[in-house]
Amino acid sequence: MKFFRRKTRDQLLHTTTVYLLMHSSVVHVGRLMSKTANCLDKEVSYFYKPTATMSQKAIREADGKRLLKNYFGDELGTIQFVAINEQTSLNDLPASNSWLNDTKLVAKPDQLIKRRGKLGLVKLNATYPEVCQWIQERKGKEIQVEAVSGPLDTFIVEPFVPHNSHDEYYVSITSVRGGDQIYFYHEGGVDVGDVDAKAEKCFVSATSLIDPETIMERLLHQVSEERRPRLAGFISKLFTFYRELGFSLIEINPVVVVDDQIYVIDLAAKLDQTADFEMSDRWGDIQYPAPFGRKQTKEERYISALDAKTGASLKLTILNSEGRVWTMVAGGGASVIYADTISDLGYGEELANYGEYSGDPNESLTYEYAKTVIDLMTRNQRKDKVLIIGGGIANFTNVAETFKGIIRAIQQYQDRLIQQGVKIYVRRGGPNYQSGLQMMTECGRSTGVHIEVFGPETHITSAVSYALGQKTMEQLLHESQAHSERSTPVAMVADPPQPAPASENSQKTRYEGLFTPDTTAFIYGMQAKACQNMLDFDHVCGRAKPSVTAIIYPFGGNHFTKFYYGTNEILIPVYSKMSEAVQKHPEVTVMVNFASFRSVYASVNETLDVAPQIRTIAIIAEGVPEQRTKLLIAKAKSKGVTIIGPATVGGIKPGCFRIGNTGGMIDNVIASKLYRPGSVAYVSRSGGMSNELNNIISRHSDGVYEGVSIGGDRYPGSTFIEHLLRYESDPGIKILVLLGEVGGVEEYEICDAVKCGKIKKPIIGWCIGTCARIFPYEVQFGHAGASAHGSSETAEAKNAAMKEAGVIVPTSFEEFGTVLGRIYNDLISKGVITPRPEPKTPTIPMDYSWARQLGLIRKPTNFVSSISDERGDELLYAGMPLSRVFEEDIGVGGVISLLWFKRRLPPYATKFIEMVLMVTADHGPAVSGAHNTIVTARAGKDLISSLVSGLMTIGPRFGGAIDDASRQFSQAHDRNLSPKTFVDEMRDKGELIMGIGHRVKTLQNPDKRVVILKDYIMNHFPQTNIVSYALEVEKITTAKRNNLILNVDGLIGTGFVDLLRGCGAFTREEADEYLSYGCLNGLFVLGRSIGFIGHYLDQVRMKQPLYRHPWDDISYVDGDNGF
Repeated sequence: MKFFRRKTRDQLLHTTTVYLLMHSSVVHVGRLMSKTANCLDKEVSYFYKPTATMSQKAIREADGKRLLKNYFGDELGTIQFVAINEQTSLNDLPASNSWLNDTKLVAKPDQLIKRRGKLGLVKLNATYPEVCQWIQERKGKEIQVEAVSGPLDTFIVEPFVPHNSHDEYYVSITSVRGGDQIYFYHEGGVDVGDVDAKAEKCFVSATSLIDPETIMERLLHQVSEERRPRLAGFISKLFTFYRELGFSLIEINPVVVVDDQIYVIDLAAKLDQTADFEMSDRWGDIQYPAPFGRKQTKEERYISALDAKTGASLKLTILNSEGRVWTMVAGGGASVIYADTISDLGYGEELANYGEYSGDPNESLTYEYAKTVIDLMTRNQRKDKVLIIGGGIANFTNVAETFKGIIRAIQQYQDRLIQQGVKIYVRRGGPNYQSGLQMMTECGRSTGVHIEVFGPETHITSAVSYALGQKTMEQLLHESQAHSERSTPVAMVADPPQPAPASENSQKTRYEGLFTPDTTAFIYGMQAKACQNMLDFDHVCGRAKPSVTAIIYPFGGNHFTKFYYGTNEILIPVYSKMSEAVQKHPEVTVMVNFASFRSVYASVNETLDVAPQIRTIAIIAEGVPEQRTKLLIAKAKSKGVTIIGPATVGGIKPGCFRIGNTGGMIDNVIASKLYRPGSVAYVSRSGGMSNELNNIISRHSDGVYEGVSIGGDRYPGSTFIEHLLRYESDPGIKILVLLGEVGGVEEYEICDAVKCGKIKKPIIGWCIGTCARIFPYEVQFGHAGASAHGSSETAEAKNAAMKEAGVIVPTSFEEFGTVLGRIYNDLISKGVITPRPEPKTPTIPMDYSWARQLGLIRKPTNFVSSISDERGDELLYAGMPLSRVFEEDIGVGGVISLLWFKRRLPPYATKFIEMVLMVTADHGPAVSGAHNTIVTARAGKDLISSLVSGLMTIGPRFGGAIDDASRQFSQAHDRNLSPKTFVDEMRDKGELIMGIGHRVKTLQNPDKRVVILKDYIMNHFPQTNIVSYALEVEKITTAKRNNLILNVDGLIGTGFVDLLRGCGAFTREEADEYLSYGCLNGLFVLGRSIGFIGHYLDQVRMKQPLYRHPWDDISYVDGDNGF
């Protein structure tokens, strides 16, 4: 087993030593963002891939016709059908569908099979018994459709509509960039032919609808006069239906007109699945069947289920369970490139799976994903298997953390892996990748599994070539050493960064692009890490002022937040209203929008309305509904605003500006020389692959001048050609680079630009996704837009077209860097590029929290605590003698019922009160109340003073959510608001739902306190109206993010409302009155007092001395620093 950074561990040790010397001025970050960390944005998406859906999903014909029937009502000819699957009893159907016996019928499979008529898969003009016989003869039988085969298991049966061929028409509507395209042909049916070539077409922009008059004028030339108005009215309303219900494709062939009635005979449709959160009520229960012949395996369903429950992305498609080559790749773009390389090397038929994991999945998710892949791989007993654990250079994912889950899976299956001789090859880069690779190496040593690891000094796919015997270790070493010789030595001493010199080439003409050294930005959403990353980049670039001017966070009041600029702390204002931020900072021209896919449309719309100075908007979220994206694109274009995204990590202009996390951690920024401009500008779709491009370009040229990831969704806000034309006009840019992918047709615009001379500079282009040719069915790759919807959208077709137009197209992505290096050296020899001396490598201190994660520093704790329990307080109260309290064993709950409510409560109610006291008694020494109690006790104060010191901290930010949760949920229930309406109303008001959300716990990792209390309530309370309502709200909020659970405060509050209203001891007015007194806060105060008293006694017993806070954890600031 070998560790590749190879000269091996010594070289890694040297690299680590240099890195530590670079960061010798590490300072204590303290509680950076402590104020804002407690109010994380409920509507913000940090991850590049917050959701993992393919945007356009085919639906069954039955579902499409159900939606048509609901929308059109009686305006169409009768829409009747029954859907038949494997569980359907054919004999029982007529009982609930009497029309089956009253009319002639049509039967056909409903499994996304194209051209069913030509395949003989339609039964026409048949009686119900004939239909039953026809279905029984085919049900469960394997059939061949083109290159795939599969069983027939789902059918649709509907009335037969007698008609002639001249009654048939063809109509379809499909989503295109900027709007939608309507196709109409005056002939329909199985012999309609190539409608793309024959049909009349009408484009409708995203901001428009289409009226019947326009349809008659543009589409219905060859339709008889008497039928035109009827057909035009139908198509117009069909288009409105298509738009309103979030379709991306509707194809009806044929539409039949008989006696002025319109009948929809055959229908195929796709929905924009990303619109589910808006359309779920109108769609109802929609199925998204797998392509015919591609039934999901149990393992694929399991990964899909995991994917649906997390903000990370997990995808798995089994291609050949007997295959030799298995992959586990991080990143949507990287996963396609690995599959391409395996295919290019001649192992396409041996590729066992396609998949990817991304979006910073936690250890448990990567464990489940890796366990599933390894289990599948080791079922096959062949002895020559390889597992490639690959990926690009991560932007923000902690590589070592994700590897922990993979290592657990390897350890679990080590016996099988060793027995079958499986060889594992790991290639990764990004935050903490050195520790991750070292952990993988140690895993190989301890388990005996063959593991070899590679870092970012190798090409992203070199590990594939090596694993499959196409390259030797000597060749890889030579490539790595050649890179090391070209690389700038790392500075050993930290000097203050100087402004990065512009290249000689860029000084000839001043060109204003999207970003300059003076560009500043707003960040929408409380994204502390992304903000700090931008500021660190500014510092190493030597910018005169920070690039982040303000943060816009609509869920909190105006305040200031601390960040680092180098070693100095600065204050950045946070505004709750965008209009106020814009008014106070008119110089800002960029908006970096981290809003979630649910709320990003509204926030970007607001930006376009109230911020005329904003010229560039970056939309980070993935999964924005296509119709919404198109509306934003149209509005931005009308105002001259450039949109980068959706589904992007952003962009970067070395020496000037970076968007969010683009370029990754600061050590990667330095390694890729992104702190000063080079001569190469690139545009890509993939955010992860943009980091790999930074690496490749820095290895084979003088580095990056500018790079933009336009985003992985099908309709990015800006296109390849728009950025490439900018680059063509910029005198500082000498080489253009394009990394496209399968799906879409934007690359053809580049072909035209090169042919007509709009682009004259050398341009290297490559479309990833060439592996698609080896798949017998459509596979959705890592991005929503990475799926070909026609032969012209394949990667091979686009690569060939670019090559023919004059774009420099390498033979494979692995040759990309070599080709770039050749062109770069050629331009040097021609004098187009003049190399400059490399400036001194800048440095920046490492964050305290990151250094602690890496195990590079340690800090003594300020408190010692050995307790976490509760102590009962036995007090005597008038109204019931103490002896009876003990004789009847009413407990503390019974005492509270007497003292607080002047009456006895049922035993189940007093037991619940006691359970509440138990779960609220203590939560460790670090929370604010316990902290105050401990500090006061160490000052020599008495128990009462120490307890009061702790109790005084209880309020809206600590312990006060119980009262508010009970009020919000009970009022919403009493107003008869549906849970969804309640959630929407709170979002519209910009208010948080109290009692919802947890920083650590999720649906899959529930809070034990909540589980215990919920089980007790459901099993003992006579009514649970408010608790049940809150659990329905939880279903809606956890669909957005799985940590938005009903927490312990929310359950106590809603449970207590049900207790008071349902126990029979109170009238409704009395129950509401007691709640308004604050009795729930009283429960928290009483319960937590138990723990506070315990902390006091613990400190006195351990004789802890007077506590003084360390001065280096305090920022001493004067008025000149912005306060």
